[in-house]
Amino acid sequence: MEKPVTRKTRLERFILWREQHIREKQFVLILSFIVGLCCALAAIVLKMLIAWIQSILTGSFISSEANFLYLVYPVIGIFLTGLFIRHIVKDDISHGVTKILYAISRREGHIKRHNTWSSLIASSITIGFGGSVGAEAPIVLTGSAIGSQLGTTFKMSQSTLMLLVGCGAAGAVAGIFKAPIAGLVFTIEVIMIDLTMSSLLPLLIASVTAATVAYLTSGQNAMFEFHLDEAFQLNRIPYVILLGIFCGLVSLYFTRAMNATENLFAKLNKNWRKFLFGGFILSILIFLFPPLYGEGYDTITLLLNGASNQDWNAVMNNSIFYGHNNWLIVFLLLILLTKVFASSATNGGGGCGGVFAPSLFLGCIAGFVFAHYSNTIDFTNYLPEKNFALLGMAGIMSGVMHAPLTGVFLIAELTGGYDLFLPLLIVSVSAYLTIIVFEPHSIYSMRLAKKGELLTHHKDKAILTLMKTENVVEKDFKTVRPEMDMGEMIGVIATSKRNIFPVVDAEGRLLGIVLLDNIRNIMFRQELYHRFTVERLMVSPPGRLLYNDNMAQVMQKFDETNAWNLPVVDEDGKYIGFVSKSKIFNSYRGMLLNLTAE
Repeated sequence: MEKPVTRKTRLERFILWREQHIREKQFVLILSFIVGLCCALAAIVLKMLIAWIQSILTGSFISSEANFLYLVYPVIGIFLTGLFIRHIVKDDISHGVTKILYAISRREGHIKRHNTWSSLIASSITIGFGGSVGAEAPIVLTGSAIGSQLGTTFKMSQSTLMLLVGCGAAGAVAGIFKAPIAGLVFTIEVIMIDLTMSSLLPLLIASVTAATVAYLTSGQNAMFEFHLDEAFQLNRIPYVILLGIFCGLVSLYFTRAMNATENLFAKLNKNWRKFLFGGFILSILIFLFPPLYGEGYDTITLLLNGASNQDWNAVMNNSIFYGHNNWLIVFLLLILLTKVFASSATNGGGGCGGVFAPSLFLGCIAGFVFAHYSNTIDFTNYLPEKNFALLGMAGIMSGVMHAPLTGVFLIAELTGGYDLFLPLLIVSVSAYLTIIVFEPHSIYSMRLAKKGELLTHHKDKAILTLMKTENVVEKDFKTVRPEMDMGEMIGVIATSKRNIFPVVDAEGRLLGIVLLDNIRNIMFRQELYHRFTVERLMVSPPGRLLYNDNMAQVMQKFDETNAWNLPVVDEDGKYIGFVSKSKIFNSYRGMLLNLTAE
């Protein structure tokens, strides 16, 4: 009986056929198109789920009244999300962009299969029920996971796999924002995919494909409607620079406050404690400030299209501030201060979301408040609030993500505000230059940078990040015991090709080392063989390396000790091997050649 053809066999046959008929560079272009298509569909599903849940929950709210259901919905959302993550996903899916950066920095590009759907479902529940976070970071992780899984399925090389991860990120941003250029620039600036001739075309194909599908399904209008009522005037450049500095400081506040709040949640070692603490903070803040509910895109649209105080006062609808029109700036400033805690409480309490939407939300409010307050001061020129609200979005985006070009192109494509391209550039650069004075890493990369696991565009630093300590450990050193006499040690020396001998106890812990140069003058005097023991001959090593040290820490210890060889031990002090500078230099040279070739 003929054996049935299995799916695996068909896949293997296709891979073999592809290798014979389609070159890898051409196949990567096909895969990048598929990635872009899948990312666009995933973005469409995510936006539909969020809109559907929100319409069911808040569609009947009366704008002139405070709604106490704001105290309930967000808590239910993070509770359901927490149950979904713990009992179905059974894995940590927070900090989506950081996970992509880690996959890239490890030079692997492998992202777990469940990330192709788990972040999508979790974030739609969280945001639909009012979680004060964005859907963009989860969809970026979803897109990158799609690229990773496609590359793994078709047995692509490691460098191609990482490129497909970048294509997924680019397609996700382009698909959810209708912003193909922003998708490309985001992948280069934030995900840190090197822009080469071999990577440019796949990234563009993924971005353009995703954006085209988004336009076909939701129309040609920009995501946020913006009509330029007053053209930019050059005499407003000083105010744009000041706005950029203000946005940089707000970005710094947002980054530091979010890190501090996340650390506070990390100290709560029980999930129910995190849920209660996060749910309490989130529900109270959303009840007091309803614009914190969900992504906040309605507030952005309102501030970008309003023309008078009567229009802008609608931002206080559904709140206890309704009708107090003279409190508008105070209301917005309080939102500016509390948004970070609402976002942190959402994720810390068990929800799932990112900082894309909070950055846009805060930027819009920051720009509006800056212009509105400036207009109350007699010696300033009139500043159009809606223009500065748009500029503020670029400023906060640039500051939080450390990505000025992403901020410029994303806001231009989101709003169609290309007529403000020059001030967009000015405010983005000003915000970026302000925050890097205080914080050298973005909110995404700072967690990895602290562990020394961040890949950068700087090739020397990138190679050190890619190198792993375990790959340069040499284990062919002969060990000796402290109670051995010199005669026994001479027998060990005769069988060794090394001139360093680690001394270990019965449990394998490193006690010291014996250097051949230190005993060379007595090793041939047989009358001394039983007089000296290893314990008497050994010396302390100039330093010790831990097996889990990253390469930056390894090089720092070599610089501090000025040694050529250093022993490696585990956390219990047990001897593992030695690392030598020559081994590191050889590995560095090989990785530099590979990195340059790519």
